[in-house]
This record gives sequence, structure tokens and C-alpha cells, in this order.
Amino acid sequence: MVEKVAADAVESVGEKATLELLDRAVAGMGGQSRAGQHEMAKHVTRAIENGEHLLVQAGTGTGKSLAYLIPLIAHSMDSDKPTLVSTATLALQTQIVGRDLPRLLETINPALERPVNVALVKGRANYVCLQKLEGGFPSEEPSEGQLFSLGEDTSVPHFAASMGGPQSQLGKEVVRLREWAEKTATGDRDELMPGVTDRAWRQVSVTSMECLGAQKCPLAEECFSELARARAAEADVVVTNHAMLAVSAFEGLAVLPEYDVVVVDEAHELQDRVTGAVTGQLSVAMVHAAASSARKHTAITVDALNAASDRLDMAIAGVPNGLLPSGLNDEQLDCLDQLRDATRAALSDSKTDASNAADGGRQLARSRLMLILELCERMLAAKENREVVWFSRNSTFDPQQGYSQPDDTAPALINIAPLSVAGRLREGLFAGHTVVLTSATLAIGSAFEPAAGGLGLIGDGAPSWTGIDVGSPFDYPKQGVLYVAKHLPKPGRGTSPEALDELEDLIRASGGGALCLFSSRRAAEEAADAMRLRLDVDILCQGESTMAALVKQFADEPDTCLFGTMSLWQGVDVPGGSCRLVVIDRIPFPRPDDPLMTARSRAVAQSGGNGFMAVSATHAAIRLAQGAGRLIRSTGDKGVVAVLDSRLSTERYGGFLRAALPPFWATTDRSVVRGVLERLGSARKA
Repeated sequence: MVEKVAADAVESVGEKATLELLDRAVAGMGGQSRAGQHEMAKHVTRAIENGEHLLVQAGTGTGKSLAYLIPLIAHSMDSDKPTLVSTATLALQTQIVGRDLPRLLETINPALERPVNVALVKGRANYVCLQKLEGGFPSEEPSEGQLFSLGEDTSVPHFAASMGGPQSQLGKEVVRLREWAEKTATGDRDELMPGVTDRAWRQVSVTSMECLGAQKCPLAEECFSELARARAAEADVVVTNHAMLAVSAFEGLAVLPEYDVVVVDEAHELQDRVTGAVTGQLSVAMVHAAASSARKHTAITVDALNAASDRLDMAIAGVPNGLLPSGLNDEQLDCLDQLRDATRAALSDSKTDASNAADGGRQLARSRLMLILELCERMLAAKENREVVWFSRNSTFDPQQGYSQPDDTAPALINIAPLSVAGRLREGLFAGHTVVLTSATLAIGSAFEPAAGGLGLIGDGAPSWTGIDVGSPFDYPKQGVLYVAKHLPKPGRGTSPEALDELEDLIRASGGGALCLFSSRRAAEEAADAMRLRLDVDILCQGESTMAALVKQFADEPDTCLFGTMSLWQGVDVPGGSCRLVVIDRIPFPRPDDPLMTARSRAVAQSGGNGFMAVSATHAAIRLAQGAGRLIRSTGDKGVVAVLDSRLSTERYGGFLRAALPPFWATTDRSVVRGVLERLGSARKA
């Protein structure tokens, strides 16, 4: 009992200090303290002090960034290791480093014992490579480089001054990049304004595999990426992203400094982002390109590589797209085994020595061979390691339809991904660290188990954790209405005429101001075209301009509507009357032919669970909540979330999905929701 009292006393002191610092920060930044923010800050402090994992659902408007940054900063004052913040997107990463932390530190620095040192860590390809700028890497054909997801186009165009400089848009971008590289202090792509295309950026950057390494690169001491990592090692708070967290957890590579506490923001994205970061793809064209590069830059014989590639080509010719429930067949495995041996031999033959230690061409070729070797070894051990394998093909653009269509005649691609990332996250992330996961959509109803299970926090040997919901400052029943168009037919292929009529009726009643979210790009474009013919309001559609420009115009013009897909489901923050209607065309279930989701559903069913509910319904619930969350972004917002998928009301799983949504006032009465929208539209014009 004495130990318990003592622990509580220390804990209370820590919490009190955190809350005092939080109040100081909020007041200094011109805001108001919120109960949910205080509650979250206390629990984060408690988790850090006790070394316990914590899941926190904090609704929009809670101020969760401050609620976790202040406990992290307080902890970093006494820790000999940096604390970590991980985000799903580079955009939020940049926001925290460029806006949130500077404003926060300006207000609380006088109360701290010393200044706080903040560092930003991104993947190597986000920084300019000085060695590449100096011509240390060869020029190659883009078609070859683009076959490699880790390398892509590595060529650096050389422009003759006598020709008056570059004439192409790409050439002009590269020249501007070179000029910027001479002045930048960080080499970070996000600091380049205006930005450049991905193709141009590839001319001046390298991936981690292509990098010569600190021991070989003659410019290692000046390397922007190495300098960023050095700063991170000395920092108090390091901001990174989920992809880097995945590489650290799965590969065991020292891409991040050794840390003791990490806050995972946008944690609802962690499982998918980690899965995406470790998903691999192998093609025959990749092997031919690697062989060509090896022959050109290392002068080795590549006959064995090409022979293995040709044999693999025959073994996978004509295979249908989709999941391989039993894995690759014996012939395909034999081909991969032969390819692995040939690749390993090529790597051995192309080893560097003292005379070519800084040979960029050799390193480029070897990086491509290493990638193929890694993929072959993963695919040969897929069953043993519980990885999922499937075939796919690239799509081609159909100019008549205006959409990308699956091309069944294209060469097959072999894909591989973990069936589950839970075990590896448990070992690489949760073991040895204190982890706080937070998001506005982390629980379904009051249950955190669906999210926790996918991250390795459920099952035998799982670490203990606590889940809390600190609520939201918004009065959802008074501010928002959830309307489900129960009378519409069950969604099929494409958008039904009835759904288009419903969409027209809703937008007409609101007078515009609608954010319309669709399950596919094609559906968004078809609906936008139809509404432009029917309505006298401006309709913007994703793909017609940059996302930032579209969102800005939507926010600036209260009666304009914006149509788009998943990136809008999670990336739009438009408070006020410009977004008074959010329309969701259908429940965002994963595609029925999604190989990884199918495999995960089958695995749950084989273990006695409900695969549909555990995988597809959980996936849909979180994304539905993200989409609905676009409506209420401030205490003054009012509006309607309209779901044009009747299954949300008619199917048994509808209640499970609705439990993930904010507690809006709900109705299926079309006339009622029309009246609400008409009043909102009239109030805006008054």
C-alpha cells in the first residue's frame, strides 16, 4: 500500500506539472483549455511515467497535438534518448515541425530548464544527393529506372551551355533544383517552393539502396541525409513518419535514433502504412533492367540472369490476376530459386574494391540486384513466413473512356506482403518502447480491440495496454445530421440513376457547399459530369488541379462543390459554411478482389472468427468515420452527412458501422433532411 501511495504521489506531481505547462501553452497561443485535452495530457503523462502502452481516441478539435507534445517535451528534459512522433503523412509531419512545435516552444521555453532540440527524419530519397549532383551516378534510360520502386528514374540530364540551356520542362526543373541545392541548408524536398515533379526530383536523389554509404561516398560529410540523422541523434524530440517506423521495426535498420517513447499520430493508418512500406513487387522487366545495368556498369556476365528471367517469364505467362491461396506453384518456385542463385552470383561478381569504392554506376546496378535477391528470398519463404502472394498487371489509359483500364495482356507482376504486421510490430515497435497511439477514429463505438488486434496488442504474449476516449468539444447531435438514403437500391457497379437523382436533390436543397466522397475516381468523375448538367453551382473534381488548389477554392467559395476519392476522405479540413453537406456514395468496403484483404479474411475465418467483420467491416468503419469527420471541424459548424448506401440502415452490420461515426442526430426521412439543408443554405445567404 505504501508503494502504491508513493507511486500515485509521484504520478500526480508529473501530471500537475504537465497540465500547468499545457495551460501556459494554450494561453500563450491564444486558445482555450479543453477538458478532453487535459484528460489526454494526463493519460499520456501517466503512460510515459509508467512505461505503459496507451491508445487515445481524441475527436477533431480536441487539440491532441499539444496534449501529447507537452508530455513528450517534459519527458525529454530528463531522458538520455530522444522521444519520437510518427505521422502517417509527410504533410502532418511538416505541419508539426513547421507550425505546431515552433509555436508551442515559443510559449513554453521560458518555463523549461533548457531549450528543446527538435529534428525531422525522412527517408533518404526526400533529400538532394550531392554526389548525384556532382555526376557520381550515371545517366540511364528512364524506362529502365522506372521499373524499380526503390530506384525509379536515376538519370541526371546534362545540358550543354552552348545550346542555350534546357528547353524541356523537365530540364528547366532540374536546372532550378541544381541552383536550389547550392543554397539550401537542409536539402529537404519540402522546402523547395514551388515544388517539382517526381520525375525531376528523381534526377537529384537516391534511395537507401542506391546510396554509396558513409564509408564510400566522398561527400558523406556534407550529405544532407546524413546530417539530418546526426541532428536526430542529438535531438530531444524527433518527428518522422510511419514508413520510417516500419523500416525500423521490420528491418532492424538504424534509420531512426534509439528512442524510448513514441507517439503515433494518425494511428488508424499505421497498419496500412506499415503494410504498404514492406509490400514488394517483382517483374521479369525488372530482372532484365537489372541485368542490363549490371552489364553496363560492372562489366560482369549476365547470361545466367537473363536465362533465369526468360524461364520465369514462361512460367508466369498468361496467369490470371489475383490471390494465390496456396502460393506459387512448383515450376514458379523453381524459377525463383534459379533467379535467386543467378542474382547472388552477379552480386558476388560485382563486388567493389578499393579502386571503385565510389562508383555510383556499380552501386546503382548492385542496388537493383539486391532488391531482386531480397524479393526472391521472400517469395521462396512466403508460406513459412506467412506472407501473401498474388499476381497483378498494370493498367493502361483508355482515351475513349477517359479512365485507366486493367490490361490483361500486360506482363504479370508478382506481389508479396505480410498476412499480418501484428507480430513484427509487437517485436519491433512495442517491445522496449512506450507507445502512445492516437487518432480521431481509433475505436468503433467504445471498442479499441479491432485497432489493437491489427497492431499486435491482442493475443498470446501481447503487451498490456489501455484505451481511452477523451471525447470531442463538439455537440454532434445539435451540430450535425446523419442521413441514410434507406429508400435507394443496394449499390451495384457504377452510380445508379436513383443515387444521382438523390445527389442532385441534396445539393439543390443546400445550394451547394457539398463535399462529395466517392469510392472510385471513375464514380467521382461521372457524378461530377452529371451534376454539371443538372445544377447551377460550380463543381470541382479531383484531378482537375492540385489537391491544395481544389481545397482552397472549395473553402473560399461557399456554394462550390468538391467531388473526389479517398485522399479527400481524410485530407480536407474546411470549417465554416463552405462545407455544410458531406455526401458519401457507398460504404467504403475494400474491393472484393483485394488479395491481401481476402487473405486476411480467410485467415480470421480459419481461426474461427468472422473474417468479414474483422477485416472488411472494420476497414470500412474507420474510413466511414474519417469521411463523416470532414463535416464538423469547429464549434460553429453545422451540416448534414448523407450516405447514399441503404445498407447502412438495412444490413445487420449497419449498427457496427454507425457505432464508429460521431453521434449525429440520425434520420432516414428525405423530407426532413431537405428542410435542414434548405435552412442551412438560407442562413448562409442571410
